[in-house]
Amino acid sequence: MTRILIPSGALGLDYDREALARGVAMKPDLIAIDGGSTDSGPSYLGRGVSKYARASTKVEWKGLIAAAREAGCPLVIGTAGTCGTDSTVDWLLDITRECLAELHLDARIATLKCQQPAERVLAAMTSGDLLPLAAAPEIDEDLVASCTNIVALAGAEQIAAALDTGADIVIAGRTTDTAIISALPLQRGDHAGGAWHGAKIGECGALCATNPQSGVLLVDFDTQGFTVTPLAEGARATPRTVLAHMLYENSDPFILYEPGGHLDVTGANYSALDDTRVRVEGSAWVPSATYAVKLEGARIAGYQTILLTTVRDRHYVENIRAWTDDILRKHTVKVADRTGLTAGVDYTCELRLIGVDSTLGALETRGTVPDEVGVLCVITAADQATANEIGKLMNPYLLHHPLTRDEEQPTFAFPFSPAEIDRGPAWEFCLNHVMRLDDPMQAFRLEVVDA
Repeated sequence: MTRILIPSGALGLDYDREALARGVAMKPDLIAIDGGSTDSGPSYLGRGVSKYARASTKVEWKGLIAAAREAGCPLVIGTAGTCGTDSTVDWLLDITRECLAELHLDARIATLKCQQPAERVLAAMTSGDLLPLAAAPEIDEDLVASCTNIVALAGAEQIAAALDTGADIVIAGRTTDTAIISALPLQRGDHAGGAWHGAKIGECGALCATNPQSGVLLVDFDTQGFTVTPLAEGARATPRTVLAHMLYENSDPFILYEPGGHLDVTGANYSALDDTRVRVEGSAWVPSATYAVKLEGARIAGYQTILLTTVRDRHYVENIRAWTDDILRKHTVKVADRTGLTAGVDYTCELRLIGVDSTLGALETRGTVPDEVGVLCVITAADQATANEIGKLMNPYLLHHPLTRDEEQPTFAFPFSPAEIDRGPAWEFCLNHVMRLDDPMQAFRLEVVDA
């Protein structure tokens, strides 16, 4: 049996310290935690930085280093620093050294770096080893070269290689969420389908339990399947909460693709062992004929300036769409007249109606009239100066534009001054491809340091 302790869904979200202490007392074979994901958009990958505060990361990581030492087991983190670039691996390595010094501990640390040079990706394009996934964008040499960072998602094989170094702490760059959990059970001969399925269920900690914010989860793997046990006071796993997690961040609730194959849970059986624990058997791992890793890349798509005004006058709120449509028409003409720039070609300008449909857009079905509306203007252009100039041309409209020519001139509210706020680069994801490898470690770099 292999026992994995998962403190929370991501380092930086905090964890229940009492529940963690209970897990440590149960002598896990490994403590695994994710360091982030693409959930908050492409900016973090593009810039190679963490979205979580360094102070919060350090406090939580220091607690996990101490917990792993008390349990006598390795500590593994995947997708270090939100995006898993080389820079965020180094960032967490520096934090680790600080924590060890403050705890008066020594440790062997393995770093797994997953960043990909553009030349490697271009070579894979040429050799036919770069394959598009569904809805992948068209890419060429210029697009690949424009990526500020490209990472490959490591799987269980790369994490296993890091564990084989005898490391006390493994700091991995971008990994699949499941790799850091499944690697050790697979190494030890536990059921392959159970290893991948249990890793998927446990990837976000207690999100698969009735108290999803409680964080701490224990997963026991064996030769038949796995058992899930949430450790926070009052948290319970049920067959429903466990099986439902296959829907999380997954297009198919029965199939999960990983490097080297896919998980099929069509035949899985979920049973409650008691009021807290759930047992799962019947999952299947299906190896693939080739080994491929998913790539993620980000690049600058333009530069943005935003403006925000709030509208509370009932007449304008009830006719807010007509008002903003008229503003966009007039603004487009003025920008062309004053700058020679063409909307949709040289720049884009959006007016998003907060409180009306800014989240769902055309998919919004509620027809209620709000008390007030926030009008968020988002301008994207090739450079910051141009975006700001177009924003200044929008400013008078959002402050004083009347709904009709015969009305008195209104005044609306800018919450900030200046009203034009330069957001800087706007990033976009631009790869949705997998890269075939002859060897799982071919695109990854493993280093060991003693600290």
